[in-house]
Formats: sequence, C-alpha cells, structure tokens
Amino acid sequence: MEEIRLNKYLASCGLCSRRDADHLIEAGEVSVNGVRARAGMKVRSEDCVEVHGKRLRAPDEKVVLAYYKPVGVVCTERDVHADRALMKEIDYPKRVTYAGRLDKDSEGLLLLTNDGDLIDAMMRGKNGHEKEYIVKSDKAWTDTAIANMRDGVYLEALVQTTRPCHIEKMGDKTLRMTLTQGLNRQIRRMCEAQGYRVRSLKRTRVINIELGKLKPGEYRELTGEERTQLYRICGLAKG
Repeated sequence: MEEIRLNKYLASCGLCSRRDADHLIEAGEVSVNGVRARAGMKVRSEDCVEVHGKRLRAPDEKVVLAYYKPVGVVCTERDVHADRALMKEIDYPKRVTYAGRLDKDSEGLLLLTNDGDLIDAMMRGKNGHEKEYIVKSDKAWTDTAIANMRDGVYLEALVQTTRPCHIEKMGDKTLRMTLTQGLNRQIRRMCEAQGYRVRSLKRTRVINIELGKLKPGEYRELTGEERTQLYRICGLAKG
C-alpha cells in the first residue's frame, strides 16, 4: 500500500469519519509504531496503528447496514455513562460505525458502515444529502409556523440559520420534514423557535435508503441497486 494520510486510514478502518479521526489524533489517542501520532502524517500498510492501545486493521470487505435505532439508544462508541450505547446494541460480526447521529430521544434510520470514504461523503454538509423525518408536536401547527421553518430559522444557540427545507403537513400535529443539513438537535430547535415542543421524532429516509419495514433494533445489509445508487449519489465508485 502506498502512503496515505493517517486520518483517511482511520476512516478506512471503519472507526469514524476523517474529521473525527483528526480529533482523535489531536487528543493524543492514536499512535503509529508506538509513537504518538501527528496531524497530517502518513502511514503504510505495514505500520502498527493503534487507537486507545488497540491495533487497527483496514477492512477487507465493505458493508453498509440500515438500522432502526430505538428511542433511548445513544449514538456513541466510548461513553461509559450511556445506559444503552449504540455499538453495544448492534450484534454484527464486523466493526461498523454510524454516519450521522440521532439523539437519544429520537428513533429511526441510521446507516452503519465500515467504509470511511462513504461516511466522509455523507457527512459533508455541502453535499446537501436529504434526510426525511416524521415529527409529532405538542399542539396543532399553524401555516405561519410551517412557512417560517420552510424558509429557514435562526437558531440562537447555534448562531446559525437553517437551510430552506421541504415540509408536508400530515395531520394537525404531525409533519413530514426533509432536511439537507444535520445541525445539532436541528428539528427540535427549529420547532422550539416557533413555540412548539417535539413529542416524537422518527427518521424514515437517508438519501435513497428507506427505513421501510424495519422494527426498532433490527437491521438489514444493503445490496444490489439500492447500495450502488447510494454510492453513486455520494460521488463514489461502487463499494
């Protein structure tokens, strides 16, 4: 193997995105051949790369899973205080990690993979990949509140205005929302800015992948045209 940047190597092992890999390196949690890693360094296949003292090996086969995250499960790999950590909930023989979080109180579709390039492509906000949610609130929605959220909402806590989004009213208190960004607790903050509280939040689609008939805690492997289309939309060759 030719030399590649360390953050890309960590991502290729399915550990995390390249951005999160940079954070691990900066925090001193990565070593190469027994020496603390440096940001921007490159590695070869014969190098001994360790994270938290455990050696990593690049995966020989890429996998992508569609997983139904239940309410109460936390998207984390290392939080010892989490009662139900995501990576302890998944009974799968290969190491995978998530591409895009759902908060503890939300449920629905998560994509899990050991392909760091796919994670990186999905997590880049500039790519504007769609994610669809069913949102149930504490009171009936007004046309004005919906229009405000469609146009973009200034979120004071994040000092940022959300992108315009598609919203379909499914019932007095139920909306279908399609976003192209993933700010922290974005939908909950958008609703709160209009004076609403979210009672339940379910993600039903990520890019072209549908939650479908999966039940909480279940997963399925992506194969065939569905998987090929996901890679194509993300600008990658077929995984």
